[in-house]
Amino acid sequence: MKKFLFAIICLHTLTFAQQQISKPKYDVFNFEKTVNLPGTPEQVYDLATGDISGWWDHSFSEKPKKFLIEPKPGGGFYEIFDDEGNGVLHATVIYAQRGKMLRFDGPLGLSGLAVKMVTTYSFEKVGNDSTLMKVEIHGSGEIAEGIPSIVEKVWEHFIFERFKPYVEKVIKK
Repeated sequence: MKKFLFAIICLHTLTFAQQQISKPKYDVFNFEKTVNLPGTPEQVYDLATGDISGWWDHSFSEKPKKFLIEPKPGGGFYEIFDDEGNGVLHATVIYAQRGKMLRFDGPLGLSGLAVKMVTTYSFEKVGNDSTLMKVEIHGSGEIAEGIPSIVEKVWEHFIFERFKPYVEKVIKK
């Protein structure tokens, strides 16, 4: 009887403890942004990959040495902190076709959370001298309330406030 009561008390305590532990919220989100840019799809693709330090400005390090996207399957999207190679792998490239599409999978700024985020850049020729770039984001996992709108605003910043002016400066129309 004592063992039975002990088991009941343990089960009740465990159930109570589980109720007190706040569980993360799991959710999904997605959005899409498009921007017209000067240059060919290949030119715009090249500016969106390789060393992107000229336009990418969100970092884990106070003064990162470089941001780099290796445009090949299995390539990394890196933030390099210093000459020793310390840094962060923000994402892994899962599809790369120059001038057409780049897709990478990784948590980006949500590193440390159970988050899966797939980002796709698509490039389409418009007229003789410009490109329509479409950016699609699909996220799922441990998503706290408000995170989807924050992520969307950050991408608006990257695309419209950073990348577009960068491309316009590099490719003078």
